[in-house]
Amino acid sequence: MTQGREPTIMEQRISLITLGVHDLDRITTFYETLGWTRVESQDGVVAFDLIGQTLGLYPLEKLAEDIGVAVQTLGRGAATLGYNVRTKEEVAPLLERAKAAGGKILRPASDVFWGGHVGYFADPEGTIWEVTHNPYSPLAPDGSFRWNGH
Repeated sequence: MTQGREPTIMEQRISLITLGVHDLDRITTFYETLGWTRVESQDGVVAFDLIGQTLGLYPLEKLAEDIGVAVQTLGRGAATLGYNVRTKEEVAPLLERAKAAGGKILRPASDVFWGGHVGYFADPEGTIWEVTHNPYSPLAPDGSFRWNGH
């Protein structure tokens, strides 16, 4: 460490979520059918701007090559992508839209013990999304999410 300088810290944010996908065209169509608009991108990445982040779709083989690992090393992680909505009534229709686009409903919309309303779907390659109305974490007018409203 250079004398008098603070070490570099990692700020609490995610700039880009990249999904390594087997069939780029199919998954791109899935997200476009959900109503998302892709932005101009390069280097084989399909990008969708989110509020404060970007979702990138990238061929799985290329992602493994970029990282420097075998495709099998990437496997499938135990993770979900959360999408919060403003009202309880928005959860079920979004699940149905995902199903109509080629996704699979894993858990129908239902109330949960902590007071929210939740459903899960998987995109055509198995990426799991949680669609949630959380009455304790209302979305800001621009759609940004803050845990417990903070």
